[in-house]
Amino acid sequence: MNSQAVISVESLNQLTQSDAQLWFSHCCAAPSWYQAMEKARPFTDIEQIKDVAEKIWSKCGEKDLLTAFEAHPMIGDVDSLRAKYAATKDVASNEQQGAAQASKETLQNLAEANHQYLAKHGFIFIICATGLSADTMLNALMLRLNNSTQQEIELAAAQQIKITLLRLEKGIEKGTQIV
Repeated sequence: MNSQAVISVESLNQLTQSDAQLWFSHCCAAPSWYQAMEKARPFTDIEQIKDVAEKIWSKCGEKDLLTAFEAHPMIGDVDSLRAKYAATKDVASNEQQGAAQASKETLQNLAEANHQYLAKHGFIFIICATGLSADTMLNALMLRLNNSTQQEIELAAAQQIKITLLRLEKGIEKGTQIV
């Protein structure tokens, strides 16, 4: 299976267990989430997939949340982006486009703040970066840097599901529905 392919709902429903888990893992790396998504098949349309995705995500524990966070590159780290998104480039493409267009100074500030965040909370800063400028992401990072780790786990989890839903939408052919 080409895990990067955009597929129909019907094709997703017909994947083997391991191929379906692999496909879902490219949308979110939390094992409990992608295993439960595979078990929830068959789906009728993208809206049902997204609804189920949110319900399953809301039941994931901290270990799964942190595993999902670990699968992300640091905002603005171009080398990390290339390495971590190599297998998921279709569904994760353009997520950090704002960082790619940032000034060297902004990228440096993002890198420094990201390392401070990681040192404080034990995981990288998670934000749904789609459509955000690097300056907007940096401002959000600076605002969130002083939060407690528990607050940040909750905020990052809310951002993670936004990212996951966007990836699901990108990965499912538009307009496909099983009747």
